[in-house]
Amino acid sequence: MDSVTQIALGAAITTACVPIEHRRKAVFIGAILGTTPDLDVFIDYGDAVSNFTYHRGFSHSLFVLIPFSLIVWVILKKYYDPVKSAPIPWLFAISLTLITHPLLDAHTAYGTQLFWPLTTPPVMWSTIFIIDPLYTLPLLMGVIVVLVKPLSARAIKTLVVGIVISHVYLAWTWTAKFYIEYKVAESLTPETQFISTFSTPTPFNSLLWRVVVLQEKTYQEGYYSLLSTNQSINFQTYSRNTDILNPAKELASIKRLQWFAQDYISSSIINNFLVISDLRMGFEGNYVFNHAVAEMGNPHWHEIEGKLLPSQFGAEDLSTLWNKFSDD
Repeated sequence: MDSVTQIALGAAITTACVPIEHRRKAVFIGAILGTTPDLDVFIDYGDAVSNFTYHRGFSHSLFVLIPFSLIVWVILKKYYDPVKSAPIPWLFAISLTLITHPLLDAHTAYGTQLFWPLTTPPVMWSTIFIIDPLYTLPLLMGVIVVLVKPLSARAIKTLVVGIVISHVYLAWTWTAKFYIEYKVAESLTPETQFISTFSTPTPFNSLLWRVVVLQEKTYQEGYYSLLSTNQSINFQTYSRNTDILNPAKELASIKRLQWFAQDYISSSIINNFLVISDLRMGFEGNYVFNHAVAEMGNPHWHEIEGKLLPSQFGAEDLSTLWNKFSDD
């Protein structure tokens, strides 16, 4: 999720756990802890493909964050008076704040390596868009009220209500996703041969969903609005350009991108470069993450240092997507 959401979630959880006299301090400590796992964005892994695929790696692993939270707690218990005076509430506060960060990230399409250093692909439940005001605002409002009136009983009630509302909404996104998956199964004909399907909400909402059906040489893209009267999903078929990809499929960058995106990739040639697009984020004709990984040679592709091409995704694309709310 975006940094504002993670800061709000961290501040809310920490504040809800600690004694009343520690609330204002907890807001700031929780905000710091809530964004700590994302500090890995400042690590340069050498090229754009590595930076893309190693983000949300070790710093988001439950195998790292659980012991790290204990280390942080031990240090604070030794040197920080509030933690000294209420060690158990602060243990829950610190641990829950750090652990919920990657668990929330795993709800997005980008994916999160919850079990690093295991080589399992990133977890991507893809029930919520990376920025969703309906999840963030209740948390943010509760945190602001606590900052203004930290000793008020009404402030903590507002905070708890905000946490509950946010997570009821998160539960709703799971319900919506299960329904979308049902509609996907209903919309595909028995003759459709496919490898897997992927569904994700479109930007800033959980009512309009995008679906990708992955096939060996092609993929299908469709949309379904929970406000629509459509009974099924209408799919458009596009080529994955496997004839371009196959001669270069053993290149390390391509293998890494295939693993990271769980094979939801397509290829194209742009200015004599082999470009790999991540089919999970964006939409046909304008994907957010496009990496140039090889240069055309004679007779083979020559691997290059991975480069992220600029995304052209803009306001007009949002308008195109939102028009699908009313498509019947």
